Amino acid sequence: MLHQGNRFSSLIIIYAIFSLPSLMLKSEGLEHIVGDSTGWELSTNYTNWTQGREFHVGDVLVFNYDKDQHNVMQVNSTAYADCGKDNYISLYTKGNDSIVISEVGEHWFICGVDEHCEKGQKLSIDVAS
Repeated sequence: MLHQGNRFSSLIIIYAIFSLPSLMLKSEGLEHIVGDSTGWELSTNYTNWTQGREFHVGDVLVFNYDKDQHNVMQVNSTAYADCGKDNYISLYTKGNDSIVISEVGEHWFICGVDEHCEKGQKLSIDVAS
């Protein structure tokens, strides 16, 4: 009887060893390079860029841009629609900014330099649960 119990315990340990890595992979987020190879700049259509992509809590948005020409502002829906630059949630200015998505729902980003947002340098994503 004890022999069968040890066998069962061994199976549980083996299962745990092989299952944990796959569970850990699922908990890590994907990295999304905003704009792919062109990065965060004026000529990319970010609405088109989001098509076919899924965003989840834990994913990382990477904004690559020339820090002397652009920035990234995380804003609310009103500031996104109006390109309002006064009441942002967060401001990023390094030129290689990684933002971890921490909440389900819609998230909005604009460039706050000159009229870049008005010219289309803005990103809206919907984060699934």
